[in-house]
Amino acid sequence: MISPDANAPQNRTTTSAAAAYAFALIVSLFFLWGVANNLNDILIKQFKKAFELSDFRAGLVQSAFYAGYFLLAIPASLVTRRYGYKAALLAGLGLYAAGAFAFYPAAALRTYSLLLSALFVIACGLAFLETAANPLVTVLGPEGGAARRLNFAQSFNPLGSIAGVLIGQHFIFSGIELTPANLAGLSGDARASYYAAQSQAVQGPYLAIGAIVLLWALLIATTPLPAAAVESERGKARSQISDLVGNRNFLFAVAAQFFYVGAQVGIWSYLIRYAQQALPGLPERRAADFLTLALVLFMCGRFAGTALMRYLSPAGLLATFASVALALVTVTLLFPGHIGVAALIATGFFMSIMFPTIFALGLRGLGDESRKSAASFLVMAIIGGATLTLLMGAISDAAGIHRAMIVPMLCFAVVLGFARYTRTQRTLV
Repeated sequence: MISPDANAPQNRTTTSAAAAYAFALIVSLFFLWGVANNLNDILIKQFKKAFELSDFRAGLVQSAFYAGYFLLAIPASLVTRRYGYKAALLAGLGLYAAGAFAFYPAAALRTYSLLLSALFVIACGLAFLETAANPLVTVLGPEGGAARRLNFAQSFNPLGSIAGVLIGQHFIFSGIELTPANLAGLSGDARASYYAAQSQAVQGPYLAIGAIVLLWALLIATTPLPAAAVESERGKARSQISDLVGNRNFLFAVAAQFFYVGAQVGIWSYLIRYAQQALPGLPERRAADFLTLALVLFMCGRFAGTALMRYLSPAGLLATFASVALALVTVTLLFPGHIGVAALIATGFFMSIMFPTIFALGLRGLGDESRKSAASFLVMAIIGGATLTLLMGAISDAAGIHRAMIVPMLCFAVVLGFARYTRTQRTLV
């Protein structure tokens, strides 16, 4: 007869492997929403061609997208609180897939409002994913390592972002860029055919994305996750929200997140546009390479930041990165051209740690019940990507895209202010 202790090492190994697999599935979600986020940067340029849009109207891509985050963050928090993290993740993946599949009929009808509606549905799904996955990662280990752990998980987000840009660059961009004079020379049927082709280019990629997302939902549904992922709690949210309103650090974190996301989304949404204005004659696919490079630097910054947080405080590193990002964006405003493009690309490295670090510092010191409510407000702050991107588009239409860079300048100044404030809080260093 084999004693129970004889199997203990094997059982621990099996349990450890299962936990690692479950954690990998959760971390993979950061990759999946990165794909959706940065495909938007391609869609802005693509829809400008397909629907003859101004920069302001093209910016509605981000407005529709981030409105979904804003409106669904609190419902996502309520689902998370009542049914657990796992239920919220599955709801998010279902909405993500539904929005992706909706691209096919919307593009076939060549209706901009329907395409924006499909993006909105995708964003509603991502609101569930981010509201659940970000705080879940912070509780899967010691509190002192929460910022480093979340930065590690978020390091896979730019991999998805890079994949999204590459998908758009090679499967959506046609490489055909007609000037107004070229379009005027086409017959009515030829012009209609050109616009239809540009609109329908999004169908195949989004069908594939929807299928992959459904597969991932099936994997998560059939995989035992850590207890924290399935536990629910039905305590009253009103008292927790009241506590959050009195927490200055948390409120500052929400403001910093709003402005940071506005800066990130605005920079990436108009990087292709900035490059083509700064370097006349630059093809869209070559400009997309610049965006890919910025995302590679963003990814490298995430891994570098995770490593540096072993030796430096998260708040101190955030202050350093925000200072450099502020300086780089100032260069893009003052020196449009090769120098400005290079500075804008380099900004990707220094934006890298901002979202997860602000998120983790905003949750620091909160109990698990408060974290679920707090996470929804930090996700709602993503609406900055909608409002500030529109502001950049309006400035671009009126005065040129390089002058629109004053918006991310102000955003990074707010992030720097938060980093300096939170460094003064002993419990947050």
